[in-house]
Amino acid sequence: MLMELDHHSGVPVYRQIMEQIRHLITTGRLGAGEQVEAVRDLAHRLRVNPMTVSKAYGYLEAEGLLERRRGVGLFVARIKGDMQEVLKEQILSLGMEKAVRSAVQLGLSEGEAVEFFRKEFCEYSRKYARQR
Repeated sequence: MLMELDHHSGVPVYRQIMEQIRHLITTGRLGAGEQVEAVRDLAHRLRVNPMTVSKAYGYLEAEGLLERRRGVGLFVARIKGDMQEVLKEQILSLGMEKAVRSAVQLGLSEGEAVEFFRKEFCEYSRKYARQR
């Protein structure tokens, strides 16, 4: 599981872990039934307190994204169709909020911001299509 933390973002570390795992699940890079990294292992790799990882995993389990199998570990739960859409909206909303904030602070009009989004979307879509 590839994860990066930004200790200067103002976002609590456990929330960053949650957001990144949600993203991995939503994009299919972590599939249903796949085991997630053990608490101690992830904490050691990220250099954070194991309780921080445990807290993130606990919240994700409460949301129904992870399921605990006694004596074995935590696994990605099977996501229902409507929950998948909710997750996509949450992830996109977080990114868009940052982009909108930047556009407003830079003094862009709504039209300029939308045009910039379209341009970036097209460029990324082309790059992504070539990678597949």
